Amino acid sequence: MVKIGPTFSDFVTREKTKRYSERRNFLSPELIEALPLVLLILFFLFLVLRLFYIQIVRGDYYRVLSENNRTKTVIITAPRGIIYDRNGKVLVSNAASYKKIEEKKVKWLDQDEALKLIESGQKVDEAVQRQYIYKNSLSHVLGYVGQISEEEIVLPEFKNYGISDFVGQMGLERQYENLLHGKSGKELFEIDAGGNVIRSLGREEPVQGKSINTTIDLNVQLAVSLAFENVKKGAVVVSDPRNGEILALYSKPDFDPNIFTHNNDYEPQGDYSSRESTLLDNQNQPLLDRAIGGVYPPGSTFKLVTAIAALEQGTINSDTKIDDTGVLRVGAFSFGNWYFLQHGKTEGLLDVVGAIKRSNDIFFYKAAESAGVSNISAWAKKVGLGEKLGIDIPGEASGTVPDPSWKQKIIGEPWYLGDTYNYGIGQGYLLTTPLQVNSFTTVFANDGILYKPHLMKNKTQILRKDFLDKGYVDLVREGMRESCESGGVAWPFFDFKVKNKRITIDDKNYTHSASDSAEMVRISVGCKTGTSESGGEDTLPHAWITVFAPFYNPEIVVTVLVENSGEGSSIAGPIARDILKDYFTNK
Repeated sequence: MVKIGPTFSDFVTREKTKRYSERRNFLSPELIEALPLVLLILFFLFLVLRLFYIQIVRGDYYRVLSENNRTKTVIITAPRGIIYDRNGKVLVSNAASYKKIEEKKVKWLDQDEALKLIESGQKVDEAVQRQYIYKNSLSHVLGYVGQISEEEIVLPEFKNYGISDFVGQMGLERQYENLLHGKSGKELFEIDAGGNVIRSLGREEPVQGKSINTTIDLNVQLAVSLAFENVKKGAVVVSDPRNGEILALYSKPDFDPNIFTHNNDYEPQGDYSSRESTLLDNQNQPLLDRAIGGVYPPGSTFKLVTAIAALEQGTINSDTKIDDTGVLRVGAFSFGNWYFLQHGKTEGLLDVVGAIKRSNDIFFYKAAESAGVSNISAWAKKVGLGEKLGIDIPGEASGTVPDPSWKQKIIGEPWYLGDTYNYGIGQGYLLTTPLQVNSFTTVFANDGILYKPHLMKNKTQILRKDFLDKGYVDLVREGMRESCESGGVAWPFFDFKVKNKRITIDDKNYTHSASDSAEMVRISVGCKTGTSESGGEDTLPHAWITVFAPFYNPEIVVTVLVENSGEGSSIAGPIARDILKDYFTNK
């Protein structure tokens, strides 16, 4: 024990005890007597404030909560609008189905699965399931729907959507979501304490989404899909040059859109067995719509633009002839003509018509040099290159129209004469989409009108007109006609004819030979092939062809691109021929 010692007296202890006693009795007797009343008032005030908060401030919330304890609301999914082709044929439909929500994810059920779950007392909802009738054939143009994500549902455009709703993810499904979606209905039920339905308290019917009529011609689209059956990668665009309507739009590899609206036990058509394999194939990119979003050097199809640029600038005319020397040399670099490089032959003096007919590189090297890179770029932009044309589905790319300032900024190098030569034949830094090549082809097919390509009916819009000299257009057109005749380079279209007795012979667009049967009709066409280098020496070039028919009154333009496959005339040419043959056989 520790002793305090003499310094501290007993007074210290007594004083502390006294002061503690005084502090303990600081409440007066009157205050102590009133304390229960004060506490009662405070408690009553708390009850009043709490009652005010519950009934007034949060009244609506608790009323709904109360109602939900004895009622149940069932959402009735609205069917999406139907998508039709130009002739009223159904491209996308709806089918009655069943679904179950598991961890906020929709699981589709067939009838047997649904009945088993219902019998076991589990909740199953009736639903409307999207059906893509033609599967892979229209995958990119139609797109697909998928369950709305948590990121999407907070966006203003989806404010009236539920977490189990489906929304367009690409193609026409996405572009026209606001029309196709419709408005879901609901039914209110009274339920007992066990959650069993007692009676219906009311029903709000769903409103089906609006149907849309497209410009797609199902017969043409299916013909394109069939013609592309053995192609690994590529695209086709088919349009009407009289109004910009898209008759067919196809990209390969394709996919079956039904994999996004069916369970994993669905057996899809094509190379992809599940939505995961479709979404995760970064090498082949099946979701990329190559027809509008893939960019490629256009190769010799661009010679049509080089020709019009040089003609409009006045650096060449109908009488200008350039000697095919086989090879042009610029310092240590050489630029050859394809015919000389393959066969060791030259073609003598050629005018612009003959140069297009034979796709002569030497002519277009010199024509590009005379016109100048800036002028070529200006005319390329006028015919719709280097910018989005505005087709009414998502995913369109702008491509690239280069010039000296672009190269200095992007590549960090000056522009050389060799760049101009490559540019003149559609190589080098120039990049286009199949849609753009198709669009500038329509300008030559319809005598100089650039239409906005579109997939919705009655949306015709002119982007540019009266900007080309008709005489120059006629020169280019004549070169395209001769390119498809004997002596040209587009051999698949030599003596192009179909069997169709319904076509009227006019001795212009449609002719008949005495050696042919009465039902055989020869059809005049105009075309331009292209072979564009891509990658190294071991990589095959891209194959192009763009063609319109009939020549004097064009009604269809077909543009074909096959990636890394070979020469345009040999690879893309037969595909375009098969598409046009089907079109005119069934006309």
